[in-house]
Amino acid sequence: MKKLKNELKSAAGGFLASLILILLYFSVLTFVSGWPFALSQFFSFWYFIITLAAGFGIQVGLYLYLRNAVKNQSKKTLVASGTTSAAAMISCCSHYLVNLLPIIGVTGIITVVAQYQIQIFWLAIVFNVLGILYMLKNLRRLKLI
Repeated sequence: MKKLKNELKSAAGGFLASLILILLYFSVLTFVSGWPFALSQFFSFWYFIITLAAGFGIQVGLYLYLRNAVKNQSKKTLVASGTTSAAAMISCCSHYLVNLLPIIGVTGIITVVAQYQIQIFWLAIVFNVLGILYMLKNLRRLKLI
């Protein structure tokens, strides 16, 4: 019963993390360029956005499960891949920040990010997969799965 409760809490936490990441995506894009633009970008890149959010949610769920099972946990992988996921999702439209941030140098960075947005999505997916594999390795090593 205790294991089932841990599994349900972990799954709920993972789902909530995915939802928060998607809400962050829509919030940033809506703030930068408005709701219609956020929707159009989501429909253009939904397969990346959903994959990244799901991968992040899986990592959070595995982390919560692992944390509840052992005291010595590693937050570094979760933080790094979660940050990469959020950055990749937002990067698809970050070049529109030029309208809001006319600071020298920012334009160049945003142009580069916009130019390589697909590659950034793929890199974030790789980090997600590596993070999930790392969590699974720890769970297997501790004989929790």
